[in-house]
Amino acid sequence: MDSWSKQHIRQKTEPQNDARQYLQDDTGSAHIIEVLKINKSFGSTQVLKDITFYIRNNEFITLLGPSGCGKSTTLRILAGFEQPDSGDVFFNGQSLLRIPPYKRQVNTVFQRYALFPHLNVYDNIAFGLSIKKIAKDEIRSRIGQALKTVDLEGYADRWIDQLSGGQMQRVAIARAIVNKPKVLLLDEPLGALDLKMRKEMQIELKDMQRSLGITFVYVTHDQEEALTMSDTIIVMKEGRIQQIGTPTDIYNEPRNAFVADFIGESNIISGRMSDDYIVTFAGRTFTCIDKRFPDEDVDVVIRPEDIQMTSPTDNTINGVVTSVVFKGVHYEMLVASGTYEWMIQSTDRYEEGSAVGLTFDPEDIHVMAKSDDSPDRRKPDKPADGLNTEGVDNW
Repeated sequence: MDSWSKQHIRQKTEPQNDARQYLQDDTGSAHIIEVLKINKSFGSTQVLKDITFYIRNNEFITLLGPSGCGKSTTLRILAGFEQPDSGDVFFNGQSLLRIPPYKRQVNTVFQRYALFPHLNVYDNIAFGLSIKKIAKDEIRSRIGQALKTVDLEGYADRWIDQLSGGQMQRVAIARAIVNKPKVLLLDEPLGALDLKMRKEMQIELKDMQRSLGITFVYVTHDQEEALTMSDTIIVMKEGRIQQIGTPTDIYNEPRNAFVADFIGESNIISGRMSDDYIVTFAGRTFTCIDKRFPDEDVDVVIRPEDIQMTSPTDNTINGVVTSVVFKGVHYEMLVASGTYEWMIQSTDRYEEGSAVGLTFDPEDIHVMAKSDDSPDRRKPDKPADGLNTEGVDNW
């Protein structure tokens, strides 16, 4: 692999430890995993296209995207359950591709927890340690610590069918962390839980990751999960990475219309930008905080919660309220103005049929370059490749 590594992009400064790092990172943080130009096809369908990213030590990183985008295949390559057609994966500077799954310092928690119903909680957690012929006293000590970590002390003698969905999920995590992996891979582990339990487990998983001090790589199609738990989010679509960033960056500074539309609710409008900090859309010209793009045609994103509703004036975008829905913490209203329908989220209610004015601040206007997902370029929706009849993400 040394000859192939010469093609990689080295950091500006060498890391302090022995692990070679090929991807540039201005923070200087050590990377536990580096994925370099991974491609993968199933039959004639390419599901991963030049996937490249790094994962820092002790980071909670999430692969986020719709079904069929390639996130689960990426995770399976990290675990060793799939081999890429080309590219490489480095773990602490050493290629993983020739290392079998059982020898990798990673463990996987699946959506279907794969617990053994004929074994109790203790024996489920001990299963992998017993195969490795770990001493019984060491097994007992590790299981006690794992049960404490996942808040299941006193559950060692319970049978699996006596547990709730959340408790089974904790057992699956305990079985993974008892092996002391450096990286824990989680493939939509909260998908089988109800909404209340999912929200509770989101916080618990993040707290668990901090207390364990290990790296979590999490796969989900749920934007709220990603925003709640992640240090870094990788947004994927059709086998390609669309954007990598912190939850705040991904939400406030989406790179293109797909990311803006997939992460939260968005108003995406076609506009033109002929000068720095000036953009025209919805028949008006506004001051913004973005510099001019090479192409004057742009997309403009304004989040629904950033729009203020007032009485219509000559200085506002004027329209009529066409829909009002109570969402618990706010009202979600649609306002028709010209050919566009705006979504607004506000604690103030305006009745259907009300004439209103819409206004927002310059920092609430985010300008993006045009893409294939721009509203005026978007192709009609079609079923995503890779979906089986149950709608489960095969990739």
